[in-house]
Amino acid sequence: MRAAPAVLRPDAAAAASIVTLADVRAAHRRIFRFTHRTPVLTSETLDARIGGGAQLLFKCENLQKVGAFKARGAQNAIFQLTEAEAAGGVVTHSSGNHAAAV
Repeated sequence: MRAAPAVLRPDAAAAASIVTLADVRAAHRRIFRFTHRTPVLTSETLDARIGGGAQLLFKCENLQKVGAFKARGAQNAIFQLTEAEAAGGVVTHSSGNHAAAV
């Protein structure tokens, strides 16, 4: 039997992009001064509708400075640029929250 193409193997590109707890903590250190700490809310009404003891959690990133989670990713990406990359500037295109974040 032939091996699956690399794009179909979970150990290929996907494994290279797995986010670890260390990655999350490093990102937090880079951006926490520039983002709001947003609440996590629940809904007893929706939990009851779903049933089975499930609990929905809502991370309210709509309360972020730009109205979306995108500020976190944009800032984290920019703060990871090397000096040479940053010296070249940052160009992005968006007509919404991502543009406001950058």
